[in-house]
Amino acid sequence: MKDYIVRATAANAQIRAFAITSRELVEKARSIHDTSPVITAGLGRFLTAAAMMGSMLKGEKDMLTMQIHCDGPVRGLTVNADAHANVKGAALEPQVILPPNALGKLDVGGAIGTGILSVIKDMGLKEPYVGQTQIQTGEIAEDLTYYFATSEQIPSAVGLGVLMNKDNTVKRAGGFIIQLMPFAEDTTISVLEEKLKTMDSVTNILDAGNTPEQLLEILLGDLELQINDTIPAQYLCDCSRERVERAIISIGKKDIQEMINDAKPVEVSCQFCDKIYNFEVDDLKEMLKSAKAR
Repeated sequence: MKDYIVRATAANAQIRAFAITSRELVEKARSIHDTSPVITAGLGRFLTAAAMMGSMLKGEKDMLTMQIHCDGPVRGLTVNADAHANVKGAALEPQVILPPNALGKLDVGGAIGTGILSVIKDMGLKEPYVGQTQIQTGEIAEDLTYYFATSEQIPSAVGLGVLMNKDNTVKRAGGFIIQLMPFAEDTTISVLEEKLKTMDSVTNILDAGNTPEQLLEILLGDLELQINDTIPAQYLCDCSRERVERAIISIGKKDIQEMINDAKPVEVSCQFCDKIYNFEVDDLKEMLKSAKAR
């Protein structure tokens, strides 16, 4: 099944909902970064959420960046998404190995520990929107639920899951985000809360062969679920030699001159796709001219 997002409403638009199957994009991230199972699960959940949150952006060129800065062994996670649900991401320490948690699951919370979750939305305004919250559990879904409630004042339920095969490839990945509108009635809230209490895990639901539409049906079928549209989601890095050149120019004349003085080619690796770009000393001299012209 190709990765895609379902966007829907329920209870006469009192609820808006998103659900995704994301196995392919999470597996691509695992393959690129050679992540250990616990980091595949953590980064995979973060990418899955980013794809859905990217699809919430209004402008065609709007961008979302989410970062976790933490004291756990992973040290940090970064993911980017655009309004078309193209995502990319990386972990600072991709090869963390931890024993299972008390429930016998991959200990994503242990890998993250405590720290700060940042959500940055670049919507073409003078300054980007930045929201920050303390990490609550490190399990990603709970932390995003807390972020939506405290930073955006939107009561939300977030469910995310990544299920691994025995060979450490990704078997299933997906999730949902359900949000209450300001005019949601108490009866609607009560029905939704009961559904959330009794539902199975995201990975169990997907592993049983259910689609994102069926996942939302399980949650919202009693609340007049209406599927509005579906959009594809994918792991896509848009790096290029030109972008890397601009990044080098932005570090300033002094640092570029020091690289030139070393008289050695410079190798730059993209953190999101591991593609390598090589720049000769003559290339650096041209970039120094551009930096001086600024």
